[in-house]
This record gives sequence, C-alpha cells and structure tokens, in this order.
Amino acid sequence: MSRRSRVEGLARHGALLLTSAFALVPFVWMISLSLKPPEEIFQPAFHLLPQTLHGFDNYRIAVTAAPMHRFLLNGLFVCAAIFSLQMLVCIPCAYALAKLRFRGRDTLFSVVLLGLLIPPQALAIPHFVLLHVFGLLDTYAALILPWMISTLGIFLMRQFFRAIPDELIDAARLDGLGEFEIIWRVMLPVAVPSLTAFGIFSVVAHWNDLFWPLIAVRSEELSTPALGMLLFRDDEAGQFTGPLMAGAVIIVAPLILAFLFAQQRFIDSISFTASN
Repeated sequence: MSRRSRVEGLARHGALLLTSAFALVPFVWMISLSLKPPEEIFQPAFHLLPQTLHGFDNYRIAVTAAPMHRFLLNGLFVCAAIFSLQMLVCIPCAYALAKLRFRGRDTLFSVVLLGLLIPPQALAIPHFVLLHVFGLLDTYAALILPWMISTLGIFLMRQFFRAIPDELIDAARLDGLGEFEIIWRVMLPVAVPSLTAFGIFSVVAHWNDLFWPLIAVRSEELSTPALGMLLFRDDEAGQFTGPLMAGAVIIVAPLILAFLFAQQRFIDSISFTASN
C-alpha cells in the first residue's frame, strides 16, 4: 500500500470517527444526566461522570411516576400495526410499478416520487378533519390509519423488485400462480432485506413521533412513548430533568437494540437499492 493510500485511509477513518463522535454526544449526555442528582445537573462545573450516583432513583421515578410500561406497549402496538398495514399496501403497489406493464405506470410512479416531497405535517389538518368526521379521534385508529400508505415504502420496494429477474416471475406464472400468489410466495421471501430496512425507517419514525399523537389523542392510556415523556416536564423547578433523561434512555434503548440486531440487513438493503 502506498503512502498516499495510507494517508487517504487515515483521513477517511478520522472523518468517520469525528462524525460518529458528534452523533453520539447527545446519547452520552443523556445517559450522563440520567445518573446525576438535580444539584449536579445544574451546577456550573462540567462533569461527565456523576460525583454522586443518583441513577437508581432517577430510573425508579421514570418507571413509577408515569405508566412507562403502558407507553412502551402502546408504541409497540402502534408501530407494529402501522408497519403491517404498510406492508399490505406497499408490497402489491411496488410489485405493480416494478413488474406489471399497464398504461399510466410511469405517471403513477411520478406521483409516488411527488409524495416523497410532501411533509407529513402538511396533511395533519385533512387527517384531523377526516378522523373527526368518522369519530375516530382519541383512539388507536387515529394513531394508525393516517400512516398506512407510505410513499417511501413503495419507492424502496419498487427499486428492490426491479432487480429481481423477470424469468423468476415468468416461471411462477407457468406453474399456475396468480399475481397475488407471486407477490406473497415469491417476491416477499426475497424482499426480506428491503423490508427490514424499511421497517427500521417506519418504526423509528412512528416510535419517536410527537407531532401527530399530540394532535390525535388526549387520553393518557393511549399515549405513545414520545407523548408520554411530556408527563415529566417541569418547566419551573427542573426537578424532573434526571427522570426525564432516564425515561428517554428507556425509550431509546429498544430502537438501538433493534438496529444493532438488524444493521447488516439494513446496510445490505440500502446498498442494493442505491445501486439500482
């Protein structure tokens, strides 16, 4: 290896280390505050490690002061329901756009690309009015139904399906399989990496979403993790900063574990989709 190649490699790794450290600083700071008592959190001197370990009390308050287990179960149910409905919609749509030939296919795909440009906040008022008309506000349906169609999911799956050889689909048709059977028995098994990547995007987005749950529900028993964190807010005294950070650690931990478990499939799918 030449000296220039070594220098370029060191520069790339140095840049990656710097950006990784920048991304990890908020998480390290959050964990540090979750272990400190209130007087250390607001003291002028900076200490990363707590001088007095107060983590047990902070995490105990985070679990007992609010129904944290309920928030986590709500988040798990809502995210699982949204992702399941998105799969039922996105996979057939992506298959049609990738493998079927019909008039207007390219126009429909252009509409999908246009949908990627529309921020979800722009649809909040139409969604709210529609749910109000049907009496679905302050229910699980209000948290789930507006997100059952994902343009990002359709786009990712369509790009993945395009790379699957047409001969595989023709062989399935010769065996007597219909189009829906091809989707669920042929295309779905080979699309697991792409589904994993999209699942991470979907779960992270809706697990951390505060904007829509704050509009759609009012009952504490329907609160998602992000909405439930508002119960720790103490604007005047700041006494709940430690428990607030402890609660944030509890909420973020499942996402980190899920990503670590599925990171290889996630990276493979993003690389495969980008190359097609």
